[in-house]
Amino acid sequence: MAEPAGTKPKRILVTGGTGLVGRAIEKVVADGEGRPDEEWIFVCSKDADLTNAAETRALYEKYRPTHVIHLAALVGGLFKNIKYNLDFWRRNVHINDNVLHSAYEFGVQKVVSCLSTCIFPDKTTYPIDESMIHNGPPHSSNFGYSYAKRMIDVQNRGYFEQHGCRFTAVIPTNVFGPHDNYNIEDGHVLPGLIHKVYLAKKNGTALTVWGTGKPRRQFIYSLDLARLFLWVLREYDEVEPIILSVGEEDEVSIREAAESVVEAMDFKGELIFDTTKSDGQFKKTASNGKLRRCLPDFQFTPFKQAVKETCDWFNVHYDIARK
Repeated sequence: MAEPAGTKPKRILVTGGTGLVGRAIEKVVADGEGRPDEEWIFVCSKDADLTNAAETRALYEKYRPTHVIHLAALVGGLFKNIKYNLDFWRRNVHINDNVLHSAYEFGVQKVVSCLSTCIFPDKTTYPIDESMIHNGPPHSSNFGYSYAKRMIDVQNRGYFEQHGCRFTAVIPTNVFGPHDNYNIEDGHVLPGLIHKVYLAKKNGTALTVWGTGKPRRQFIYSLDLARLFLWVLREYDEVEPIILSVGEEDEVSIREAAESVVEAMDFKGELIFDTTKSDGQFKKTASNGKLRRCLPDFQFTPFKQAVKETCDWFNVHYDIARK
């Protein structure tokens, strides 16, 4: 089929394409948000070891992308980060350097990398915004991962200043949804809660939540984040990163999140908070002011609805879910 006059096809390579966010982007594209001039390629660790420069180059050689969404990373929950800070630093720095440098070498027009709110300084004022990333050390519990992610912002600026590359990054708050990692030890808080409630309901036991339940978080549904990624890829032209998040008014406590999962899973047992376990960072409230100035009409899925859809997915796909 001939290309419409004046349009050049985009070939978009998505690293980490089988993870939580990659699957969400794939679904949103398949459900009608893709465009005729876009070819989407989703790759995972089986396609290339991105810590290896030669394998990363071979991946670019094979697909010749014009655009890249970079999601691949070594990730884990609070307790895995505390234990393996060096591994999180080294592996993520290698991955990011290889992905960005190959993008430069192969003339990729735009790279959108995925950062995390844990990159922000531990001691700061709230709400956090995009100008505050480098204002002090991140929380000590996951400094390895946090500094590795911060360095993407440093590299993006370097590639732009030295070579004129349009490399940018987004900073989502706590992402959740179908295809998450539901591992109770290593996963993030919400998928871990969903798995715990599933098991407690199945076994007729109480639900034990680690910590006091008081820390507060902004959660973003993976399908909402996917739609925002498409907008950033197509429309957002700054090198400076942008926070992708629900508003400050939509922040919920871990207790409220647990209660939402309990309600969505129709769990009738006892809810216990194990205060001998660490709470991690108490809050990391982020401002979505920049996003709202760019996209004032974007509608986020209500938290309880998104939790219900995620719990329903987990119930149906329990046997194949990552856990």
